[in-house]
Amino acid sequence: MMSDRNSIFSNIDWLTIFIYAVLVLFGWINIYSSVFDEAHQSIFDVSQRYGKQMMWIAAAAFLGFLLLLIDARMYENFSFLIFIALMILLLGVLVGGKEIAGSKSWFQIGPVALQPAEFAKFATALALAKYLSLPMTDLKKGKYLLRAFAILGAPAVLIILQNDTGSALVFAAFVLVLYREGMPSGLLFFAGAVIVIFLATLIAGKWMVVSALTAVALIIVLLFRKQKRATLIIVSSLLLISAISFGVDYVFDNVLEHHQRTRINVLLGQEIDNRGAGYNVHQSKIAIGSGGFTGKGFLEGTQTKFNFVPEQSTDFIFCTVGEEWGFIGTSTVIVLYLLLFLRLLYLAERQRTKFSRVYGYGVIAILLFHFLINIGMTIGLVPVIGIPLPFFSYGGSSLWSFTILLFIFLKLDANRKNILT
Repeated sequence: MMSDRNSIFSNIDWLTIFIYAVLVLFGWINIYSSVFDEAHQSIFDVSQRYGKQMMWIAAAAFLGFLLLLIDARMYENFSFLIFIALMILLLGVLVGGKEIAGSKSWFQIGPVALQPAEFAKFATALALAKYLSLPMTDLKKGKYLLRAFAILGAPAVLIILQNDTGSALVFAAFVLVLYREGMPSGLLFFAGAVIVIFLATLIAGKWMVVSALTAVALIIVLLFRKQKRATLIIVSSLLLISAISFGVDYVFDNVLEHHQRTRINVLLGQEIDNRGAGYNVHQSKIAIGSGGFTGKGFLEGTQTKFNFVPEQSTDFIFCTVGEEWGFIGTSTVIVLYLLLFLRLLYLAERQRTKFSRVYGYGVIAILLFHFLINIGMTIGLVPVIGIPLPFFSYGGSSLWSFTILLFIFLKLDANRKNILT
């Protein structure tokens, strides 16, 4: 029994665990700095956020250890059951959940608040991996692709109903997994085109976009007027793009909340609102820029010390790194994440089962989405949608869910040598 256990842990990818540990501990240090209180100087003071984060970290370490002990086959065998259980929790939070910051997304269990939406990410990654690994699944066929999107759409819709659009958008990252596993590239191109049309409509207006595209379409039709098939494709494309553009305008005006519209307009330069919706990003950019090359020093950040940046220990934790550790600190954090992504990509490609490979790509997609959007928010490149920086931001639910997500994959990877090819 002891030899089996030693064998299990000898196959674990310790490099990934090392990067994970460095990110978690550096995140803890920056949480301490971002909410530092001179009356509570001990980083272990559990009455403060940094003390609570210490408990979350200890619990996450224990949770990761337990996940490595579980038989790897259990994750595949019970993937759909885990997914269904999380969907039930997402439904339950709509009925009996606690509302925090405008989102009814939390279960309050004594002093601990848990957010099922965070845990739905690893559950969805498991369910998608299980479905895509079934022998009959072929993403080039419409019905199988629709079922895959249904798996992704179910948690996203339930989370949107909780008024947590940011967390729901994370599930769009799984499109990268579908593309890796055979989804037609034309759909990915179409998704990119929709994004371009979306931005063009918001910046120039629907009538300008449709008029410009109509002019281009007429020129192409005149050039290829003898080719009826080409003409039909151009006209159909124009009608589809026009419908999308008008749809974007409707969604923007009638579906999005006022603060969401304002944030997008600020990002696109349509509005300047440094005291309102753009305040967080404006202060964050000041904090990062003021750090210079080497930073102001640990606990010496003025933007941090005087609480100019709201949510600085959670969504905007990266600006603490920029102000106090400077370009060197932010570059180090980014390099650590890039090393993690490259390592996970290597691990995913060496898997001997499709289930493990697909799940590995699911892990990469979720972590990469969080990384790009969170840092993009702090430097004003993307709208503020309120998602944490993995392993770094304050919060028990996010740290535990990311830990579960990662350590399940590490267990699957450790088990690959037991699978005959």
